[in-house]
Amino acid sequence: MREKLTVLIPCRNERKNIRACIASVQGLADEILVADSLSTDDTLDIVHSIGGCRVIEREFVGYADFKNWAIPQASHPWVLIVDADERVTPRLADEIRGILAAPPAELDGYWIGRENYFLGHRIRHCGWNTDAVFRLIRRDRCRYRQVRVHEEIDVEPRRAGRTKANLTHYTYWTFDQFFAKHVMYTRLGAEDAWEHGKRTGFYNLALRPLLRFVQLYFLRLGFLDGLAGLQVCMLTAFFNTFVKQARLWEMQHALPQPDDDPSLTANAKQPRAAA
Repeated sequence: MREKLTVLIPCRNERKNIRACIASVQGLADEILVADSLSTDDTLDIVHSIGGCRVIEREFVGYADFKNWAIPQASHPWVLIVDADERVTPRLADEIRGILAAPPAELDGYWIGRENYFLGHRIRHCGWNTDAVFRLIRRDRCRYRQVRVHEEIDVEPRRAGRTKANLTHYTYWTFDQFFAKHVMYTRLGAEDAWEHGKRTGFYNLALRPLLRFVQLYFLRLGFLDGLAGLQVCMLTAFFNTFVKQARLWEMQHALPQPDDDPSLTANAKQPRAAA
């Protein structure tokens, strides 16, 4: 008898994605669990209009924290985590059905590759061709590492399988979407790096982004993806890599902005009252 599956969809303000995401898993999931972090658009109205989904809600604190809160609430022992901008293809659904028909006892879950799209264009190189996420998991064995961004589940390599079929991932449809997300990602990534004792300097600011571009565009064949690939490589190297390092420099060296408000200055000069 096939093991039952909960598909977990974490989301916030995903009005344009949520319907297609749910449709892609309806024939696979025994339960669709939508974990919403207090959407302010009509995401949940769409979910309720589709029907057949269970909704849980909570304020967003962090990516790993939110998913670790949602995973134990799944009704079934296996959980497939699907972001709203991802789609489960029929081929992947068939493969997951086969896995759950007799899941290996020695495995805690499966890595799933992603076919990534940028502004609607399929990106086949630029380092995106090796993108994979650990998403088909045993509910009671897997949790995310507590990091601010680029969270991943801790799993021993010998206890992880990999599917042959991939998820479809529509990363960004506009530059506004890219910048809105990566302004936050670079800040969170810098904060994680700072906590791990990392600091920056001339090499990381001046040379690291350039070398990253050379790696992605030439060594990882980004030029084969045309102008879309050029933009992906440029954004990864000169926005993500550089801005993260610049934020680290800011944390080390930036001076506080002077505040010349007379009332605040006067208050600052007043001696503190004795305890």
